[in-house]
Amino acid sequence: MSFFSRATGPVAIAISLFALLGMSSPGKAWDVARTAVPAVATVPTINLPGTVPVPNSPIQPATGATPDEVTVATTPSSLGVVSYASLAAAVAAQDIPGNADSELSCLATAVYFESKGEPLSGQLAVADVIINRTASGRFPSSICSVVKQPGQFSFVRGGRLPEIGSNAQYRTAMAIAKIAMTDGWDDPAPNALYFHARYVSPGWGKARVATIGNHIFFR
Repeated sequence: MSFFSRATGPVAIAISLFALLGMSSPGKAWDVARTAVPAVATVPTINLPGTVPVPNSPIQPATGATPDEVTVATTPSSLGVVSYASLAAAVAAQDIPGNADSELSCLATAVYFESKGEPLSGQLAVADVIINRTASGRFPSSICSVVKQPGQFSFVRGGRLPEIGSNAQYRTAMAIAKIAMTDGWDDPAPNALYFHARYVSPGWGKARVATIGNHIFFR
């Protein structure tokens, strides 16, 4: 027997045994062991344009300073709660409808004529006064009725609101009205029901809540 024959004999036996093992377990002999890796659940991340996720902080009653750029509040969203870094950011993020309903239009008109030159916080305080009146039981229960109530707002003539042309100040008033109606920002003058300009002194004897811009607010 040659050296080659003697050397290949054990190899042939090993190959034969290996083939038999493979035949005895079809599909298993040539598999490489695999370790199952459990799937990791992922939570989709929702990025909301124009928003800054920051912790909430209460707004203190203003005393002449404007909190428009230094406070935080939230506004409802169909996807959860949206946080804005400032009232200005909240105003800029509002989608203004082309055909606003009557309540929103009445509130925006009041904000425009009563406070269009005021800081955003002062405009919001005016809007909140009107909304607070609707829930007080001492005034009409709808926004338009409060705005049109005789003797309350001088821009109302014969129960009718004046027309306003499209302009940046009215767009801001609409945004402020929308924020107020959705309770999207803390009331800068909590529970106030009245306000007047700084240059008048009606002697109401009511509790002063806040002074913002050119207005003083009372409850």
